[in-house]
Amino acid sequence: MSERRTIQLGGRTVGAWGDPFIIAEIGVNHDGSVARARELVHAAKAAGADAAKFQMFDAEMLMSLDSVLAAYQRERGARDPRSLLRGLQLPPDELGALAGECIAAGIVPMVTVFSLPLFAHAAGQPWSAFKTASPDLVNRPLLRAAADLGRPLVVSTGAATREEVAQGAAWLDDVAELAFLQCTSSYPAPDDRAAIGGMHEIAAITGRAVGYSDHTACTDTGAVAVAAGACILEKHLTYDRGAAGPDHSASLDPAQFAEYVRLARRAARMVGAPRKELQDLERDVRAVSRQSLVAARDLAAGSVLARGDLCVKRPGTGLSPSLLEETVGRTLARGVAADRVLVAEDLA
Repeated sequence: MSERRTIQLGGRTVGAWGDPFIIAEIGVNHDGSVARARELVHAAKAAGADAAKFQMFDAEMLMSLDSVLAAYQRERGARDPRSLLRGLQLPPDELGALAGECIAAGIVPMVTVFSLPLFAHAAGQPWSAFKTASPDLVNRPLLRAAADLGRPLVVSTGAATREEVAQGAAWLDDVAELAFLQCTSSYPAPDDRAAIGGMHEIAAITGRAVGYSDHTACTDTGAVAVAAGACILEKHLTYDRGAAGPDHSASLDPAQFAEYVRLARRAARMVGAPRKELQDLERDVRAVSRQSLVAARDLAAGSVLARGDLCVKRPGTGLSPSLLEETVGRTLARGVAADRVLVAEDLA
């Protein structure tokens, strides 16, 4: 993944190697409260996130009468999918105001729109970027509606096949600012099903910037994803992991989220650039620990060097051992005492 496309998010080029762009997914963890949502915006900023993301949906618009709950939602006490979402939705105008709250707080506002009619509201609001949810990777009308807003677009790929990723990428081929996120659609996702390595195939399929939408319960998963090549991270943020609601238990509280950010940014510093190079801080150890050609005995000026006249020892400040064969047979321009390093000036 050394050759990666980039995306502009919040005025920053993301995808070049360096700090990941970290999205605090507030989602529905505001419990339908605007005041709580504002608190989470500021918690995201304080924790070091780059963006805060919301979800724009209408329960009746999104859920047909045939809709069912996911297993993890049933396990957390939900009984009816429409009722569950109805209690968690915020009106579009209030979400637009939250986008403004993000801007005032100095954090990038992002939103996921779940139904086509709602794009008319989102289009007039100050969202810096849009994100589509994993189930909508195969929803071509919705993908195009998000893309046609002309702002950066991040696409999640949880529960998708490689063929569906390729299909979605083809539908969005004309989008300039586009990224894809690997994701395991399980809440929470166990460590051995995190599937972070799927980013590599997504990058190969799409040719776009890639990242990881993290549904594990851990604070170090983002760091692992960054080490594997993620340039974008998305993680749920809550005020209390024990709160009632579908996503709280698979989220991180503000202190945990701050640790998540710290570890991810540390990983980015440790990974560095995708090239092998001699660093300045290595030069001293390189010089003292590499080896050189050394005189095996006192050697007089004018001597023609034989193999037995030379040995290899530290430090690496003289002729490299790689030059041994071509140094044999050369004539010394000056004498070299036993156990001394040979340098280029010693040779005629």
